[in-house]
Amino acid sequence: MKGKGLQESLRQFIFPEFNRKFVVRCAVVAGVTLLLFGLFKPCAISGSSMEPSWHDGSVTVSFRWKYLFAPPEKGDVVTISFFGRKELLKRVVALPGDVVEFRNGKLFVNGMMVDEPYVVKACDWSMEPVKVRDGYCFVVGDNRNQPMAEHLMGEVLQSRISGGVLF
Repeated sequence: MKGKGLQESLRQFIFPEFNRKFVVRCAVVAGVTLLLFGLFKPCAISGSSMEPSWHDGSVTVSFRWKYLFAPPEKGDVVTISFFGRKELLKRVVALPGDVVEFRNGKLFVNGMMVDEPYVVKACDWSMEPVKVRDGYCFVVGDNRNQPMAEHLMGEVLQSRISGGVLF
């Protein structure tokens, strides 16, 4: 009998009484944390390629699973994984099979001029027509009046799009 009492005390010490409330609270905190950091990612804006929609130094939130079951649509602002470390913010202007062209400072997709109320100043450059390949999207920044290298991303693999901007 004496051995069983010691054994029971040892068991109670190693495995204390099950505290259901504590376990439920820990599970809720862990679940909410995983949900928030697994689904949403804060994105700091660096540079002026998305002005006037987003300014340098502002922060937005990307929904990581937005394009898990459906591809991006024209006009969506997306985050693009750049070398696995940096996230770039760009706007989708064309989808696979579309022909993209910049003519006289205006965007044309499939020969039709696109109304872009978020672009304040028309660009002062042109680009020959480009057909977007399967599995790619054509993305650009909103501030089109910058040097071409700063706002034009061009074709991007859809698999590199890591999320959609919520606000």
